[in-house]
Amino acid sequence: MRAIEIERPGGPEVLRLAEHPMPAPGDSEVLIKVAAAGVNRPDIMQRKGHYPPPPGASDILGLEVAGTVTAIGANVADWKPGDQVCALVAGGGYAEYCAAPAPQCLPIPRGLTAVEAAALPETFFTVWSNVFDRGRLKANESLLIQGGTSGIGVAAIQMARAFSARVFATAGSPEKCLACQQLGAERGINYKTEDFVEVIRKATNGRGVDVVLDMIGGDYVPRELSILAEDGRLVFISGLRGLKAEFNILDVMQSRLTLTGSTLRPRPVAFKGAIAKALHEKVWPLVEAGTIRPVIHATFPLEAAAEAHRQLEAGHVGKIVLVVN
Repeated sequence: MRAIEIERPGGPEVLRLAEHPMPAPGDSEVLIKVAAAGVNRPDIMQRKGHYPPPPGASDILGLEVAGTVTAIGANVADWKPGDQVCALVAGGGYAEYCAAPAPQCLPIPRGLTAVEAAALPETFFTVWSNVFDRGRLKANESLLIQGGTSGIGVAAIQMARAFSARVFATAGSPEKCLACQQLGAERGINYKTEDFVEVIRKATNGRGVDVVLDMIGGDYVPRELSILAEDGRLVFISGLRGLKAEFNILDVMQSRLTLTGSTLRPRPVAFKGAIAKALHEKVWPLVEAGTIRPVIHATFPLEAAAEAHRQLEAGHVGKIVLVVN
């Protein structure tokens, strides 16, 4: 099969199309003929040599795919050849075929193309696990999303609004702030020209928000703590501005704040399978009804993976997807 490989750690130019052995599904896996694969920021980190795959995972890039099941392992009962699925994987997505754990597969939602479905798993699994499980966001609570036009951001805005939360989101231009608002955010906050602390305090009459979804870290952390409401939750999913922060512990104590976070890729299949079940039950009906929709910024053919990476690093609204012909 054809697949994208990393010649050496570096820029997008290190990605090249090559021949690879076709994977065989394990006993609890399905083999998917890939129609499309999502491109995500962890792929950039892996390309640069900073995010190695977990033990046993494919070293081919790609954390989410959509396509057709062509073979199943001996212990798989929920899927059969011919099923149209999308799946979260720990690697192997940038290829013509990809093996996926059966519990991490979901049916392609009715009305969606494979390209649209390929934009769902990585971000939807991440948002559900962090905003709703770890962040415990409930109806009528409020959420601040750092990076509202990222793949994570556009999913989080829509999912939080669908479950009746109040949403704020930061972005880096007036156009991106408007895109956040069109997706359901009450206010897009331009982090280049506005102070999100001031905006949140004014918008909430000083109360603050219940949950912050933070992919920035670094010097943002004390500012985020300052605009969390009592019993608020700060959820870390990345640290683009740094993995270390200094803050006043008394702020945490006085407002009874919770600091948490997670990484998804190394978690066991059973953990990810539980998220898949929750998504199928609670989110897939909203996708099929059009309440939540994938936002595709651009598509590229598999062989243009380097261009897809350049686009991801240059800026985007929503997801970038590779199409496998």
